[in-house]
Amino acid sequence: MAIFKKSIILLFLLTPVVLRAQVGEKRNDFSVGFSAGYTLNKMDFQPSVKQSQKGDFAFGFATRYVCEKYFTAICAVQAEVNYWNLGWQEVIEDGSGNTYKRNLSYVQVPLMMQMGWGREYRGAKFLFEAGPQFGYFLNSSDERGGGVWDVSKRPNNVTHQYDNDPDNKFDYGITAGLGVEFSTPVGHFLLSGRYYYGLADIYDNSKKGYFGRSANQTIIGKITYLFDVVKTKK
Repeated sequence: MAIFKKSIILLFLLTPVVLRAQVGEKRNDFSVGFSAGYTLNKMDFQPSVKQSQKGDFAFGFATRYVCEKYFTAICAVQAEVNYWNLGWQEVIEDGSGNTYKRNLSYVQVPLMMQMGWGREYRGAKFLFEAGPQFGYFLNSSDERGGGVWDVSKRPNNVTHQYDNDPDNKFDYGITAGLGVEFSTPVGHFLLSGRYYYGLADIYDNSKKGYFGRSANQTIIGKITYLFDVVKTKK
């Protein structure tokens, strides 16, 4: 875990240096817009809890600043504010017939360095993006089914997750992904897929805590629309 945390700190320290030390063609493009997508989430529990991917819709706002074209690479910084409904969906195979799904609502804020290769103004380009992501827990709810609720047969007696809200509201981790952007006279359309690796545990991970690890692991596919507010003159 320490190496991931150091990577986040290093990224923050290097970002202003990268923006100042431009050796390519300077750009000054600023865009804003919105996005919608779909998340698939699991929790990395230790001790483990058998799960399937829990899916839900996501939406939010996005801003992007394009700062430089370095050889063929178009360099930018993109920040977003998103609403995600995460949590987990258990696979219960103890013969009880029970089903369980937990919804955890978050505001998630990714801050990403973005690199693009292809057509800058009209046409398509390939995107790579990566950076830290921060979140804040809003609320939770659960869905229980399968008749009489019976936890006595759960594997390894792992039941702490059922009746306890997260101990830690602050979430953080690393996100990275690939995508494609289509630039048109009316704006930019981005299709992307990302993976979010959560570093923060939602439950107390101290010696007094029940879980040694309990972090979000998220796959998201999304479409984003951006329109230019400030644009570099050709």
